[in-house]
Amino acid sequence: MRKIKSKEISALFILTFSALLFISCKQEQPVNTALKQKQDIIPALNAYSFADLLRAKSQRSDEQVYTLFNLLDWCASKEIKALDPTAYFFPTYPEVPSDEYLERFKNRANDLGIAISGTGIRNNFASPDSVVRKEGLDLAKAWIVAASKIEAPVIRVFAGAIPEGYEENWEVPAQWMIDCYKELLPVAEQYGVKIGIQNHGEMLQTAEQCIYIMKALDSEWAGIIVDTGNFKTPDPYKDIAEVVPYAINWQVKESLFGLGSEIKTDYNKLIEIIRVGGYTGYLPVETLYVKGKPYDPFALVSSMIDELRIAL
Repeated sequence: MRKIKSKEISALFILTFSALLFISCKQEQPVNTALKQKQDIIPALNAYSFADLLRAKSQRSDEQVYTLFNLLDWCASKEIKALDPTAYFFPTYPEVPSDEYLERFKNRANDLGIAISGTGIRNNFASPDSVVRKEGLDLAKAWIVAASKIEAPVIRVFAGAIPEGYEENWEVPAQWMIDCYKELLPVAEQYGVKIGIQNHGEMLQTAEQCIYIMKALDSEWAGIIVDTGNFKTPDPYKDIAEVVPYAINWQVKESLFGLGSEIKTDYNKLIEIIRVGGYTGYLPVETLYVKGKPYDPFALVSSMIDELRIAL
């Protein structure tokens, strides 16, 4: 019998170990893939849920009582992975804060492990007044730059309300909107911040209207912010399903049937629609004050986030 040399033993050991390692990796792969699939939609928070608190000012100093920095800390305490810090809760709005302030905010979010999922401004691109539209364009351009400095991938730029007298002539103000968005697209591309267009129940009330705008723009630098509570149609779930391919951000509401509706969002159904539509990314919740009802955004947001996590 031939004596096996030590070099042959070493080679055999290496081959055997490599084979076992390959088998192990193959066995683990489905588990990792499943885990990735569960994590591809991430519950997040839109700061507007805390609008009243963020607007509150001290009578002695006229400074914010509760700031976006405080909200970042709270998100960290609840393991909320992303925040949409709406621009009008920054202390200088409509003016852009200093670079020092933006850098400090970005660094605080990074230190806490919280991503900035987007931000947003107030504007009206459906106004018949070209001066109003121009003001909105200037504001949007300034805040696109600011958004890039806090690493926000999306900035919400409103469409606006249907102007009086144009209820039966929707295409005219829609074209004003389209022209404004088109002017913003080169700036969006330059700074790497996408233009988010929200169905806010005004100019954009249906999936058909949202898609009309998207097709007119035909740009990877614009998309829909899907506001689940503002489709003015008999079956909002159908509209949501139709716009998911255009979605770049969200505002998930407690009900799909308007503010104060007792019909709660079916989170399991919503998540299934989102998955089928192919969206991955952050899914911010936004709860709103309803007149005559107790309102505790800390409790309501926590409850919504928990329900989304269960559905996911």
